[in-house]
Amino acid sequence: MSFPFQHPYRIDPNFSKRVAYFCMEFGIHQPLKTYSGGLGFLAGSHMRSAWELKQNMVGIGILWKYGYYDQVRKSDQCMDVLFQEKVYGFLKKTKIKFTIKISGHDVWVTAWYLPPEIFKTAPVFLLSADLPENDYLSKTNSHKLYDANPETQVAASILLGVGGAKLLEKLNWIPDVYHLNESHALPLYFYLYNQVRDTEALKKKVVFTNHTPEEAGNKKTPLALLDKMSFFGDIPLAEIKAIAKVEGNMLDHTLTAIRLSGRCNAVSKAHLKTLQAMWSGQKNINNLTSVTNAQDFSYWHNNELYSALAKKDDNALRRIKQQAKHELFEVVADQCGEIYDERVLTIVFAKRFAGYKRADLLLYDMERFHRLVTNTERPVQIIWAGKPYPMDYAAIGVFDRIANLCKTYSNCAILVGYELKLSMLLKRGADVWLNVPRITREASGTSGMSAAMNGAVNLSIPDGWFPEFARDKQNAFVIPSCNPALPDYLQDEKDNASLYQLLEQEVIPTYYNDPDRWLGIIKNGMKDIVPAFGSNRLAAEYYERLYNTS
Repeated sequence: MSFPFQHPYRIDPNFSKRVAYFCMEFGIHQPLKTYSGGLGFLAGSHMRSAWELKQNMVGIGILWKYGYYDQVRKSDQCMDVLFQEKVYGFLKKTKIKFTIKISGHDVWVTAWYLPPEIFKTAPVFLLSADLPENDYLSKTNSHKLYDANPETQVAASILLGVGGAKLLEKLNWIPDVYHLNESHALPLYFYLYNQVRDTEALKKKVVFTNHTPEEAGNKKTPLALLDKMSFFGDIPLAEIKAIAKVEGNMLDHTLTAIRLSGRCNAVSKAHLKTLQAMWSGQKNINNLTSVTNAQDFSYWHNNELYSALAKKDDNALRRIKQQAKHELFEVVADQCGEIYDERVLTIVFAKRFAGYKRADLLLYDMERFHRLVTNTERPVQIIWAGKPYPMDYAAIGVFDRIANLCKTYSNCAILVGYELKLSMLLKRGADVWLNVPRITREASGTSGMSAAMNGAVNLSIPDGWFPEFARDKQNAFVIPSCNPALPDYLQDEKDNASLYQLLEQEVIPTYYNDPDRWLGIIKNGMKDIVPAFGSNRLAAEYYERLYNTS
């Protein structure tokens, strides 16, 4: 690579502003394991659309030596966690080396380059501290995505934020806009502030996206720990508290990012309302808007299915869908030893396992579940898949409970290895894509978008992106939501009852008794999902509403 860096494709004049997109994870393609779930899938789609639209954008991430983790099984079929070193021959060494301060000590950093032609993305640079110049502790800053150690998490944020800014300086590619996709790169703000000492000038260059209302995704950290670890560089704590409007001794990362950014966005209209309610008592947060998440149509959609749709060939649509089910069922047979039937209604729940997503909602009423899966007149097949955080023992417990349950029922299976490749197979093979988060807790939930691009019918709680898409019983099935103020156990009870009512009275009868209507719902979903929920719309909207106005 020659320096200074030049963007490797001709830029569309409509997207000429230089944008650096900072994200802790990128789900670009199966061979590059630098992602954990939805945030990474979204970032990967954004990078692909930036390439398709020829936008002047560069992605900044971290090259995780062990990725997120490899999801494997124990001897009893329950879940296990494997950290295995990843090797990528397609990445290019930049030979750039520089230092950043972590805990007052110099840590050496290098960067690897993902050229656009490899996976059809905007250029992406991935930072690494895994260098012989560093001691082992410093190397671990780029070993595991979302390391469970709080200090390692802080160090990774410094690596992403400060390391990314310094890399861009070394490349002599200074952005017009810095986009923080989540607050992980927050030290970038303080690095830039140290150069200009002007928060208003900084706001003209920085935008921020929040992806979750969940407490675990909106970190709060003691100021003393951050200061000790050089999170703020050399800026005195008193000055930090003044510019970030911090009261007390804890830094709220999301609130700070909102206050120091010129423009901030939620990732759906429903999420914006949730954020506004969350921050209603706070000052200096009148810069919130929403840009609904999306997925890259060119990457995710089943081209054969859309070709048949364009030709109005219903027989071909049914045949292609059945073949996609067959390909998915090969994986089920390989992993679980169960032979599924392509003619049977197949329900898929596949996403990151987190408490609020309720992978086990179907199991809340076990008598009703047993009736559902033992009905021979209108049979169903169920597939679960998803990766909990490797130290989230409650979520792993849910996975293990389902794994043990699947030993009892030959039409129930749970798969390991939910990454981009398996995600594609599941979406192509699903008849029903199930999404049941506790209402107001799902910021966007983009898996249902790419499911619709593959002829799966969404069955979902009306949260996140879904209310902007769903036409009940026309392009999807909407589960009536309960009062979010109810205790969690009552929400689970009511949502379980509503889900079963809809399955028993609408979804299953339509699939078996009215196949033409079912196919119509599939076709409506395929038509309605684009272009509004394709990431080309998203990538263009960020320029229109955040980058060009900042």
